[in-house]
Amino acid sequence: MKLIECPRDAIQGLYHFIPTEKKINYINLLLESNLFDTIDFGSFVSPKAIPQMADTAEVVRGLDLSKSNAKLLAIIANERGATEASQFEQISYLGYPFSISETFQLRNTNATIAESLERVKAIQEISEKFDKQLVIYISMGFGNPYGDKWNAEIAIKWVDELQKLGIKIFSLSDTVGVATPESITYLFENLIPKYPNLEFGAHLHTTPDTWQEKIDAAYRAGCRRFDGAILGYGGCPMAADELVGNMPMENLLTYHSAPKGELAIEQLISAFQELIS
Repeated sequence: MKLIECPRDAIQGLYHFIPTEKKINYINLLLESNLFDTIDFGSFVSPKAIPQMADTAEVVRGLDLSKSNAKLLAIIANERGATEASQFEQISYLGYPFSISETFQLRNTNATIAESLERVKAIQEISEKFDKQLVIYISMGFGNPYGDKWNAEIAIKWVDELQKLGIKIFSLSDTVGVATPESITYLFENLIPKYPNLEFGAHLHTTPDTWQEKIDAAYRAGCRRFDGAILGYGGCPMAADELVGNMPMENLLTYHSAPKGELAIEQLISAFQELIS
């Protein structure tokens, strides 16, 4: 099992700026816990778009990976961000949100889907040059609220197109919490057997009463990579004014009966509450 903790996703929409030193201390606690395979810790995007992430370069310089097996993932939205993130040896993964909703792709990265495909090609070249691995988030992967055409075959079509570029990791993203157990099952059951050499993850946003059925559907369909955020905080600030929360990491740990790390999840919850206070 791979658990990806996403403090970046949890705090990026908060209005008050969290001091850089507080972010560094919190992410170092996550690293030390050894509960997670990967920490989605920040993003190299325009500070005008996501002010909370303006200090990502400073944050990464303050992180200590010497006591952790976890890897770092940074979100990028274009070639400039990919090049900037690639300068840091500490970062293993670059994450790019590839929306299959035209409306949301424009809102999120200021590019059409066609333009985004060209960006992915360029970003993949940068990733390979600097020995990084590109993670593609199939955003709005389970539907969208904008009236753009959606069906499961569209998501499958774009995975097929993008994997031709040599991309090995795809995370299916329920950006606005519209996924059902049926749609989750259908997508993973049709992708995982077809592409045995690819890694598929679930980045599920959820309401408090639907988290378990979503995890269960993905797990039973063969998914073994799950994103979450402590206390289910956050969501995508580009998606809607009323955010659907992230999958609570404490629920993922309970569901998967994950072994306890050096720090109990209760301590991390307390640390997160202090971070955002």
